[in-house]
Amino acid sequence: MASANVRIGQQALTVLDVALRVPCIFIIDAIFNSYYDPGSGWAGTAGNILIRVMGIMVSSVVLVLSQKALFKFYTLFFAVLLGVVAVLINYYAISHIDFYSAYYKAALGFRLLPRNGPTLWLGMAVVQLLFGMGYVVLLNIQSVFAVLVVLDIMIPLWGLIIELPVDVRQLVAVASGLALALNTAVCLALKLKWFYYSCRYVYLLLRHMYRIYGLQLLVEDTWKRIRFPDVLRVFWLTRMTAQAIILVYVVKVVRHESGDHSYLTWDVFWDLFSNLIISGCDSTLTVLGMSAVISSIAHYLGLSILAFIGSTEEEDKRLGFVAPVLFFILALQTGLSGLDPEERLVRLSRNMCLLLTAILHFIHGMTDPVLMSLSASHVSSFRRHFPVLLVSLCLFVLPVVLSYTLWHRYALNTWLFAVTAFCVELCLKVVVSLTVYGLFMVDGYYNVLWEKLDDYVYYVRSTGNIIEFVFGVIMFGNGAYTMMFESGSKIRACMMCLHAYFNIYLQAKNGWKTFINRRTAVKKINSLPEVKGGQLRDIEDVCAICYQEFATSARITPCQHYFHALCLRKWLYIQDTCPMCHQKVYVEEEARDRAPFNNNGYVAPGRDLGQFAEPGGAEAAAAAGMPLVVCLLFC
Repeated sequence: MASANVRIGQQALTVLDVALRVPCIFIIDAIFNSYYDPGSGWAGTAGNILIRVMGIMVSSVVLVLSQKALFKFYTLFFAVLLGVVAVLINYYAISHIDFYSAYYKAALGFRLLPRNGPTLWLGMAVVQLLFGMGYVVLLNIQSVFAVLVVLDIMIPLWGLIIELPVDVRQLVAVASGLALALNTAVCLALKLKWFYYSCRYVYLLLRHMYRIYGLQLLVEDTWKRIRFPDVLRVFWLTRMTAQAIILVYVVKVVRHESGDHSYLTWDVFWDLFSNLIISGCDSTLTVLGMSAVISSIAHYLGLSILAFIGSTEEEDKRLGFVAPVLFFILALQTGLSGLDPEERLVRLSRNMCLLLTAILHFIHGMTDPVLMSLSASHVSSFRRHFPVLLVSLCLFVLPVVLSYTLWHRYALNTWLFAVTAFCVELCLKVVVSLTVYGLFMVDGYYNVLWEKLDDYVYYVRSTGNIIEFVFGVIMFGNGAYTMMFESGSKIRACMMCLHAYFNIYLQAKNGWKTFINRRTAVKKINSLPEVKGGQLRDIEDVCAICYQEFATSARITPCQHYFHALCLRKWLYIQDTCPMCHQKVYVEEEARDRAPFNNNGYVAPGRDLGQFAEPGGAEAAAAAGMPLVVCLLFC
């Protein structure tokens, strides 16, 4: 029970910590989006710039404060706010309220203050007493001074009872406010030492971390410590909620004045939604907030799909990182926040289509290893195969539906061509994965060594990779056309260079390397003698690689060891020594093949048996998440 209470307390502190940092983002966003008149003169311009810089600096410092310092800052801030409100209430009551007969109406028509004078005075006295007690508690004022502060706040109200002249009552209220302001200034001055040492501690800590760990780890630590994604997420959702309430209220008022008392129609609802989305990406901070929301959605979508298909790979949980980064870079590249509202909505919808195709490609990267694992391990349970097959079917259908819808709504342009190419590429990947899955399932069903299986898998994957390479070249041309004739930018040029390296150069290099390795291995295997028929029955042994008996044929190495041709060929993909005694299997081209190996059969670091099982190699695997993202970014 105690641990549960501690956990709830920690969660409450976390929520409060995030909530207290959100106003800083609102202030910075308001400063960046505010308009000032450049014709106000140099003094007005300088003052405006100074106020903006000071506001951004103070908000940024408060944003990165530690949790303890943040709570202390807001304690002082709310104390000052209570004091200001108490002074304003006193001055307003003294100047505008008649003690004996007064009631006021708010904007909505409700009577806020009673007619009865004593009741009015008593209610105001209770409010001021609560404000005074809150002020005293937050500033931690000692008992004697606390009583004096509360009396100072309450004194102007006594002027209503004894019917002092209005001028005298106003003078008393001003004197009370000055006394309270003096007390506040003294308390803050006493806290100035704490503020100085807190800022100095933060500065020394940041300098120490920068010198030891570098700027990257410093930024990463600060990012996690202040929970910046959560702060951005709350900022964006709060902003959208407030704007939605205001828009709905304005629409209802307008419809009521026009005599229309019906419910909101679909067209009105779509207009409201469009306006909200447009305002939700009108600045860099709002784009960051939208990216944080997309990150949360993508993260839980990825976790749901992983749980559905039964995958436990930690590397597949990066969807919550890839999706927001891609969205933010697309927004920066297209200048999303600086576009006109209508054009911004169109550009945002296009970016979302590109983001959707990227997410689908990433989901395919999550399902493909599960498909291969189920088929290669010969799992016969239908309940294990059905989820991943269903996801694969959806990955094939969704791009087709998306392409069909876009082609019926938009004319052909470079963006539509890019989205269609990515959809076709995804369908091709799904077909390749399902074909390889089917080959492995057939191999497991017959339970007989299928020596041509590796060749068929290689042919299928090579065909898919060649088509993907062709798509990469076509997309490079599409991006070059877009940069030269539509919207060129430095970011787009950088993305094109990265695309040329990852999606064209590395693909061609790794594919050619795989082809050479396979051709060399086949040449080595064909140079070895083969045993068939009656001689095969005299071998009272099994293959030392797969531990299966020899059914149709076997290959003999120069050191007189027997292996399946398929098993030995996979072994020769990575080294040319016998698995049993490490003698050379093929000596004629030793000089050319010496580079990846040494004399004792040691495998170079980073190479293993699975590296050459399919085109691409280790470099392609290392850049698995990069090519698609890079390719999408210059569309």
